[in-house]
Amino acid sequence: MKVFEWMLDHRKTVLIIVAILTGLCLIMKTGVGVDYDMMDYLPADSASTKAIETMAEEFDGGIPNVRAMVNDITIPEALEMKNKLEQAAGVTSVTWLDDVVDLNQPLEMQEAKTVETYYKENKALYSIAVADEKVNEGVKEIREIVGKNGAVEGSAVNTAEGTQSSAGEMSKIVKIIIPLVFLILILATTSWFEPVLFLITIGIAIILNSGTNIIFGEISFVTNTDGSVLQLAVSMDYSIFLLHRFAECRKQNMEVKEAMLMALRKSITSITSSGLTTVIGFVALMLMRFQIGPDMGRALAKGIVFSLISVLGILPVLAVSCYKLIDKTSHRSFLPSFKKFSSVVLKGRYIGIILFLLVLIPSYMAQRNNQFDYGAADMFGKQTEVGKQKEEIQKVFGKANTMVLLVPRGDTAREKELSDELHKIPEVTSILSYVDVAGAEVPTTYVDEASLSKVMSENYSRFVLTLDADYEGDGSFVLVEKVHKLAKKYYEDKYHLAGTSVSTYDLKNVVTEDNVRVNTIAIGAVLLILILTFRQLVLPLILIIVIETSIWLNLSVPYFQGSHIFFIAYLIISSVQLGATVDYAILFANRYRENRVKLPKKEALLDTISSVSASVMTSASILMLTGFSLGKVCTNQVLSKLGYMLGRGALLSMVLVLFVLPGILYVLDHLMNRKAERSCEVV
Repeated sequence: MKVFEWMLDHRKTVLIIVAILTGLCLIMKTGVGVDYDMMDYLPADSASTKAIETMAEEFDGGIPNVRAMVNDITIPEALEMKNKLEQAAGVTSVTWLDDVVDLNQPLEMQEAKTVETYYKENKALYSIAVADEKVNEGVKEIREIVGKNGAVEGSAVNTAEGTQSSAGEMSKIVKIIIPLVFLILILATTSWFEPVLFLITIGIAIILNSGTNIIFGEISFVTNTDGSVLQLAVSMDYSIFLLHRFAECRKQNMEVKEAMLMALRKSITSITSSGLTTVIGFVALMLMRFQIGPDMGRALAKGIVFSLISVLGILPVLAVSCYKLIDKTSHRSFLPSFKKFSSVVLKGRYIGIILFLLVLIPSYMAQRNNQFDYGAADMFGKQTEVGKQKEEIQKVFGKANTMVLLVPRGDTAREKELSDELHKIPEVTSILSYVDVAGAEVPTTYVDEASLSKVMSENYSRFVLTLDADYEGDGSFVLVEKVHKLAKKYYEDKYHLAGTSVSTYDLKNVVTEDNVRVNTIAIGAVLLILILTFRQLVLPLILIIVIETSIWLNLSVPYFQGSHIFFIAYLIISSVQLGATVDYAILFANRYRENRVKLPKKEALLDTISSVSASVMTSASILMLTGFSLGKVCTNQVLSKLGYMLGRGALLSMVLVLFVLPGILYVLDHLMNRKAERSCEVV
C-alpha cells in the first residue's frame, strides 16, 4: 500500500517513465522474428530432428517440401521448366521424371507407376526442396515460374501462406475487436471515458510484452497471432474489477486518492489471485516438450505479469489524474440490476446442479476420445486458395508424401535388398536411390558427381521415397512404422528417417506425453494458489471442478460433431481456459465470502449474483468476442479452431459460474462458512 501511495503522489513521474518504456518497446517489437513452421518446435532430441540435422550436414538438397504441377506441357518443356525451378531462390533440389528413369527410352517402356508419379495427362509434377530460411522468397518465385497454369502445395507453401496472411488477418482482427470491446465496456461502465482508460492500460501492457519478446529472438506464429489478443481478453477483467471497486468507494464520499487506495486494498486479492492462476495456466505450457508450448507459455505469462503491473500501477494513476473527466462523462448504467436474474438463479439452483452432474462424466469421457490432427498438413481449408491448389494436384497425381531414409554407405547389395522390400509397400510409388537409378552392380566411379551427390554423401546413401498417402493420420503413421521396421532390420539403429509424416509421427508421441503432465501440473498449481488464497480446501476444489467441467464440455464438442481437432489447440485451450476463466469463479467466491460475514446464505448469494454478474458477463463477452473473431478471420485452421474453442470455452465457463456455482455454494455452504454462519447468527 505504501508503493501504491507513492505512485499516486508522484503521478507525473510514473507517467513519464511509462511513456519512455512504451516507446522503447514499440521500437523493439519490430526486431522480434516469427517462425511459421510447427516442425521447428520438435524437441532437439527427437529422432526426426536428428535425421534432418544429419541430412543437412551430409547433403545439399533438403527434404522435398513443395509439389508444383504444370498443365499442358511436353517432356522437353518440362525439362526446361525444371531448370528454371532449380534457379529459384532457396531451392536446393528439384526432382522430376528424368531423375528416376532414362528419358532416352520411350516412356511406354518404363514402369507406368513410376512415370505417372511425375508425368501424367500432359501434366508435370515436380518435387522441390526449399531451404527453411528462404521459404517465403522460394515459394513466391515457384508460383511465378509455374504461373496461372500451375498449382503448388506442401508444407513450405503452408508456411509461406501463413507468413503472408498473418499480418493482414491480425489487422482485421484488431479492427473488429477494438470497437466491439469498446462497446462492451461502455455498456459495463457508467462513464464514457472509463473504457478509454481500460484500453490504454491494457494497450500499454501489450506493447511492453510485445517489445520485450525480443529477449527470445523469435516467437511462433501461434504466439504472434494469439498473444496480444489473448492478453487483451484475459486481463481486461482486472481493470474492470478495480474501477468497479473505485466507483463503490467514491460513493462513500471518500477523497479521490483515499478511494483509490481503498479500492486497491479491497480488490488486490481478487486481482492478484486471478492473475496468478492465469500465469500458472500459461507457465504449465512451458513444461511441454513440444516447444510451441514453452514459446507461448513464457510470452503469455510475461504478458499477464505486465497486465497486473499496468492495472495495479498505471490504471490507478490514470484514474486519479482523470477522475474529473470520468465524472463529466458519466452516464446512467445500461445494464440491469440483475436482482431478478439472481432470484431466477437461486430458484433453479437444484436444476443447475442436476444438469451439471449429468454432463460431468460424459463430457470428460468424450473429450478423451477426440480425433486429432497433430501436424500442419491441413492448416488451410479447402475454401482457401492453398486448399484449392492442393486439391487440384491431388485430383491428378493423388496424395503424395515424401520420406527420406539415410543408411550407412558402402554395402550396395544390402541397399538393393532394402529397396526391393520398400517397393513391396503398396503406397510406395517411386524410390530415388543409387541402387534404383544406377544399379547395385555399377561402381560409383562410373557416375557423374552431380548425380551421385543427390543419392550419396561421404557417409550415407539416401533413399527418397514417394508415397501415395496423407501427411498424417493412422495410415500414414503405420507407413512410418513400416519403414522404420525395414530400416532397423537391415541397419539396426544406424539409420535416419526424415519427412513431414515422420516429424508429425514424432510430434504425436511428444504432445501425447505432454498432455497428462501439463494438465496435471496446471490443475495442481492453480488449486494450490486457490488454497493459499482462501485458506481452506473445499472451496478451491469446488471452483476447480466447475471450471474443469466447462473445459471438458468445450473439448467434447468436436467429438459429438464428429470433427477432428488440432492437438496443439487441445493442449493450449486446456491451460488457457483454466487460467483465464477461473477468475470468474474466484471473483464470485470472494464476494460470496464477504457477504456471508454479514448476511445469511440466501441473502448473501442473491447479493453476490447481483453484484458480480455484470463483471463476469463483461469479461466473458470480451473473451468470447476475441475467440470468435480469431475463429472467423484466421485462414490458418490451427488458429481458427483455437479461436472458436476459446470463445466457446468462455461462454461455457460463464454459464457454469453464474448458473451452477451459486447452487453448489448454497448446498455446501456449511462446509465452507462455519465462521460466517456464526457471525450471521450474532447479527
